[in-house]
Amino acid sequence: MAPMKIDFVSDVVCPWCIIGLKSLDIALARIGDDIGPIELNFQPFELNPQMPPEGEDITEHLSRKYGLTPEQVAQNQANIQARAASVGFEFNMDKRSRTWNTFDCHRLLFWAHLSSPERQKALKEALFAAYFTHGLNPGDHDLLCRLAGEVGLDADEARAVLDGDEFADDVRAEEAVWQQSGIRSVPAIVINKQHLISGGQPPEVFEQALREIAAAT
Repeated sequence: MAPMKIDFVSDVVCPWCIIGLKSLDIALARIGDDIGPIELNFQPFELNPQMPPEGEDITEHLSRKYGLTPEQVAQNQANIQARAASVGFEFNMDKRSRTWNTFDCHRLLFWAHLSSPERQKALKEALFAAYFTHGLNPGDHDLLCRLAGEVGLDADEARAVLDGDEFADDVRAEEAVWQQSGIRSVPAIVINKQHLISGGQPPEVFEQALREIAAAT
């Protein structure tokens, strides 16, 4: 049986992306072997491609981007924190004071996939936790190398990737593919290059969609 291919288009500073990923994980655990093998790949998307290396205060950024008051930003963040907790992810509002440029994360994730799709997923999850749980800068090369090593990747190879511009063209090409496919917001979960599930849906939504797609295939 050919594997079901899932392309998870996302950014590591997108809160709904980690909620969507955790929901997808729950759905896949519930499904078990019912729909056969799964091939999960993470695809790059930058929420803020023009973000400078020094980042920006998160409240100021969200207020300007979405036209919200600081109070509305805080309420939205509290709602997101509750949704994250419901799928088993710790979201610390107090520690996440800035948002950052994520291009180097995507370069490292591209490299990680070449080494091991399983370790790419572990690195993706580590990057989400570094930012949303611990408030760390996902553009920091020392952090990225440490996380790569912690998930079983070669930290020295990671450093070599980050110190140059390796995979920059590959990431930009992949970003362009998804943008040209009509992806304007994330998470976007694309099944077998045909079916789109948008947003941080509850596990039940993912489970039903995956079962229906598998049954129709």
